[in-house]
Amino acid sequence: MKYVDEFRDRELVRALSAAIRRLVTRPHTLMEICGGQTHTIVKYGIDELLPKEITLVHGPGCPVCVTPVELIDKALAIARQPGVIFCSFGDMLRVPGSHADLLSAKAGGADVRMVYSPLDAVKIAQKNRDRQVVFFAVGFETTAPANALAAVQAKRAGLDNFSLLSSHVLVPPAMRVILSSEACAVHGFLAAGHVCAVMGYTEYESIAREHGVPIVVTGFEPVDILRGIHLCVKQLEEGRAEVENEYSRSVTREGNRPAQELLRRVFVVTDRKWRGLGEIPGSGYALSPEFQEYNAEHRFELQEISAEESKECIAGLILQGLRKPHECPAFGTRCTPEKPLGAPMVSSEGACAAYFRYRR
Repeated sequence: MKYVDEFRDRELVRALSAAIRRLVTRPHTLMEICGGQTHTIVKYGIDELLPKEITLVHGPGCPVCVTPVELIDKALAIARQPGVIFCSFGDMLRVPGSHADLLSAKAGGADVRMVYSPLDAVKIAQKNRDRQVVFFAVGFETTAPANALAAVQAKRAGLDNFSLLSSHVLVPPAMRVILSSEACAVHGFLAAGHVCAVMGYTEYESIAREHGVPIVVTGFEPVDILRGIHLCVKQLEEGRAEVENEYSRSVTREGNRPAQELLRRVFVVTDRKWRGLGEIPGSGYALSPEFQEYNAEHRFELQEISAEESKECIAGLILQGLRKPHECPAFGTRCTPEKPLGAPMVSSEGACAAYFRYRR
């Protein structure tokens, strides 16, 4: 219990830890589907507060981490073209492609800019009508509405120099792939509260029912995560497999319907390749026919790019919850945040980055 003093709600943490210990009668493996939750767990040692029967594993909950190598290579190909301003969130700048990253492209003369919102990229396009402005639209359902709004605003403003390089991925199909694997050892899930704030959690109900696993929509504070674990373990011990909402202060079953309507207008569901997991059917968003003029891949007529991941990196196993970051032979030696072999060591939500920062 050495980490308890770092929590604001110390008594509640102690009470939840004790309640979980009283419940457990057999081993359970739980997976959190959010890189932010992973960092909270590792930073505060939540896994070390739990009884030995409970194992926490880290799923593909970091959108930066699951962006495939070839898409990074496409971003580099666009960014290096004359007259292009390439905009991205900061945690994408050091994600390795086949031979380089966006930060090294910037050092080599490419106009790569870090922005805090896709709407910032729209403003840059308005101020630079003689240049092509591309925004790297990466994320789960959480960030997709803002990127959709950027496309809508660009269309409304008549911008012909703005486009999106889209790499949006969806959580439920990835969960199904993990549960369908013969190697899967996951008994229950902590679902990402921010994704569910947008999409609701009706899609998770069929997953829980079909695969017999409890799913608890969970927040990001230490107490949220302990509550989520308690609810999940309680279901497992009682033989139930349902969806419960621990994060009711921000999440409803139906989610944010105006945001969902915006997503349906701007995007269509498509197959998407995930780093370390391969192609997952129906697991991503692509721009709809109405907004194809803002598709950067089409605008720049990129040829098909194929690339291989580092053979030394075990990111795929980590993203499936089959390995922990410290079990990688390259962890902390040949793979560090300064010289990463894979995206999970770079991203602010990556599991490897969390272990390097808090457990090294």
